[in-house]
Amino acid sequence: VQLQAFGGGLVQAGGSLRLSCAASGNIIRIDDMGWYRQVPGKERELVADITSGGSTKYADSVKGRFTIFRDNAKNTVYLQMNSLKPEDTAFYYCNAQILYYSAYDAPVASRSWGQGTLVTVSS
Repeated sequence: VQLQAFGGGLVQAGGSLRLSCAASGNIIRIDDMGWYRQVPGKERELVADITSGGSTKYADSVKGRFTIFRDNAKNTVYLQMNSLKPEDTAFYYCNAQILYYSAYDAPVASRSWGQGTLVTVSS
């Protein structure tokens, strides 16, 4: 199973970006999905999380500016980032709790990470 993230880039302060992250593989079910971010030298922190039922939670620093949503049919989670600030600059990682079939057709539960995508917000 694989998570692949898209959508990072360079944007001016006050601008917007949308990140997406698609899961692929022999997936049975995806439970919670989320976005984390990390600045070199600091710990990775939760940005936003969404359950399979659509319940969300956000870091205080992004509430009112970022929106997480998902398309279960596409196994994809999105992060809409508005009113971006220079302090939002970081590598963003998607994460998901996935139940999938292994190569031996056995169900396996795993928390998977996507590759980081860099978001740079200039002042």
